[in-house]
Amino acid sequence: MNSKLLKDGVIRMVSGILLLGILLFVPAGTIAWKEGWLLMGVLFLPMLAAGIVMYLKAPNLLRSRLSAKETQDEQKTVILLSGIMFLTAFITAGLNYRFGWLRMPSWCVTAACVIFLAAYALFGEVLRENEYLSRTVEVQEGQKVVSTGLYGIVRHPMYLATVFLFLSMPLILNSPISFVIMLVYLPIIAKRIRNEEEVLKTELEGYTEYMDKVRWRLIPLIW
Repeated sequence: MNSKLLKDGVIRMVSGILLLGILLFVPAGTIAWKEGWLLMGVLFLPMLAAGIVMYLKAPNLLRSRLSAKETQDEQKTVILLSGIMFLTAFITAGLNYRFGWLRMPSWCVTAACVIFLAAYALFGEVLRENEYLSRTVEVQEGQKVVSTGLYGIVRHPMYLATVFLFLSMPLILNSPISFVIMLVYLPIIAKRIRNEEEVLKTELEGYTEYMDKVRWRLIPLIW
């Protein structure tokens, strides 16, 4: 067992829990916010399970996802914009609960939880299919084009999963205003995808042919 990898994983998990808790419950003015705890649960419990599986079965994948840092300026901009989006959406959700601005029917929250967990399962399948999957835009040593499974349908199934994950979060928090804010993710992820494909076409053998074979980037028949 790799004690350093375990330590890094635990630190990252605890830091994420504390940060999200602060962003949600401080603006809400209370810890008695059930939707806030609901998001914490559906987000971090599957994340913990996935981390344990990767630690036991694919430690190299876990290590790369924990230590990855973007090197390209364009992708650093994408990360910065995403961070601002999340901060704004989560803080707004807390304020929305505190002041009772806009609410949705309870069934919307339940449906959002189902969508979120289904998207998490989709994300897990992508991790299983692509051993080269990274948090950064890069080509790894010995990397090959993956063109089967979900990658035979769309070129970026991981990003498709994140769209459903991120857009369902504000609905779980019962914050329509935050949902509108999170729609900014769509042009952000489109920018990332275009840049990533330019890198892969240049540096990954066979990727241009793969793009000719699989036409759709994110959503079949649409884009």
